[in-house]
Amino acid sequence: MDDARAWPALAAASVLTVLCAVVAGVSASAAGSELTRGPSTAELHAAAKREVAARWRTWAAGRIFPASLPYSAEQGGQERASRIGISPRTDCAAAVDAKAAKALRKAGCRAVLRATYIDALQGVLVTVGVVALPDELDAVRAKSAFPESGGPVPGLRPLPFSGTVADRFTDPVRQAGTVRQAGPYLVLTTAGQVDGRPARAVGEQRPTIFAFAGEISERVLADLSTPRMPDCTAEEWRC
Repeated sequence: MDDARAWPALAAASVLTVLCAVVAGVSASAAGSELTRGPSTAELHAAAKREVAARWRTWAAGRIFPASLPYSAEQGGQERASRIGISPRTDCAAAVDAKAAKALRKAGCRAVLRATYIDALQGVLVTVGVVALPDELDAVRAKSAFPESGGPVPGLRPLPFSGTVADRFTDPVRQAGTVRQAGPYLVLTTAGQVDGRPARAVGEQRPTIFAFAGEISERVLADLSTPRMPDCTAEEWRC
């Protein structure tokens, strides 16, 4: 009787052991598949979004601010604005007016990168500023602190360089400004004349002489904010 009772129990135990092994095998197979599968489309898009948000610190300064930038000439055709210099400073507060600095701080500003350009006719200076924010929503909120009417204040502060044609490019010289936004970035510009005349001393100006500032800022912004899908075969990506 003891052997008869023991057999069904032993058989049940054996079946349970086999079931556990099967379950473990399935789990191990699923885990292995998860580890070896390629990234999903959603994961690739998320990686691309993170890469865009990091460009302000991973890209070389000369890539963000090329030595020259093309723009449309008033008379037609293309001309190029030439870079005079790039600021080594990236702090947010010093790059913009106090009122705008407060808005950037509330939005979580990470850095403001600045470079100054001169137009092809060498009569107009433009400082271009890249504002890096945590995400797109913060960038949209921060944008509201800057006038979209073309006014320079509150806005980006000019970046002068001693010993160059931009040595007199100071706050009072500002005559026009722009603001553009895409992804986690704002690109700001402030423009004035090379001769250093304060804006209050300048008569009525043709607004078109500063129009190229917005165009070159859009080129900088497009390069920074356009996502690039990860290439899992390249060393720079981890998939």
